[in-house]
Amino acid sequence: MSHTITDTNFNFPGQKSVYKGKVREVYSLENNVLAMIATDRLSAFDVVMPKGIPYKGQILNQIATKMMDDTKDIVPNWLMATPDPNVAVGHACNPFKVEMVIRGYMSGHAAREYKAGRRLLCGVPMPEGMKENDKFPEPIITPATKAEMGDHDEDISREDILKRGIVSEADYVVLEKYTRALFARGSEIAASRGLILVDTKYEFGKTMDGKIVLIDEIHTPDSSRYFYADGYQERQDRGEAQKQLSKEFVRQWLISNGFQGLEGQTLPEMTDEYIETVSDRYIELYENITGETFIKADISNIQERIEQNVLDYLKKD
Repeated sequence: MSHTITDTNFNFPGQKSVYKGKVREVYSLENNVLAMIATDRLSAFDVVMPKGIPYKGQILNQIATKMMDDTKDIVPNWLMATPDPNVAVGHACNPFKVEMVIRGYMSGHAAREYKAGRRLLCGVPMPEGMKENDKFPEPIITPATKAEMGDHDEDISREDILKRGIVSEADYVVLEKYTRALFARGSEIAASRGLILVDTKYEFGKTMDGKIVLIDEIHTPDSSRYFYADGYQERQDRGEAQKQLSKEFVRQWLISNGFQGLEGQTLPEMTDEYIETVSDRYIELYENITGETFIKADISNIQERIEQNVLDYLKKD
């Protein structure tokens, strides 16, 4: 699995700093420009796996940039260009310290909380009598505080966000409005592909002139959960698991191997064979979510390819 990119150390013209997140590495350049590299790192339960997944970075970057293009008419975003399959270039922003999580269905983290007997999630009530993967009467927003690499994101209520001054009330109203608009558009796009957008998260920032814009990724399998629409209701009626399009399959594999990111647990080994199946699943996700055939980029020397493409873009710009 040598043909993956799990770490970068570029030195672009006008480079000021580098931030390394769980999956993406962000290069701050002069003139308030960012170059965001989507690596092949895989994160689950807020833990980064030791091996990269071939093509994962390309898949995430291309889904995110396509979805930003498909939603820019309703919500402004940071994106300027995509000079390489793994790279997005855009406007530098001051990110809000919250992730705007929105859930249309009672799945994943919400379902785990519900099974534990809790009926409030981030201060939002969840109705009695629901079962896992049921649709909420209306989508609910359940924010999380953003974590640095290796730390766990934490649920937080709207009231606590405002009380602690993490986001001003005026800005938070905009974040909520944008979150609902994006989720509605994402749900429409998903429905056109025979999918259900179950839940997702959005991140926002302010440009240097004070404009709130969408940043990071959008509607990718890392940030979102999808179900296949065909047979959804029948599976619910029979109490069967839903057919999912997300990285939940990785989480379930880790859980079945005794790992949920908790203290004292040992990360199971991902064999090359298993990593290949994960890569294949990500390609399947890409094709189902976008409705397009995935075209594999040249991965014989990813670092060199990325560096040259970014340099060529910066020269033209």
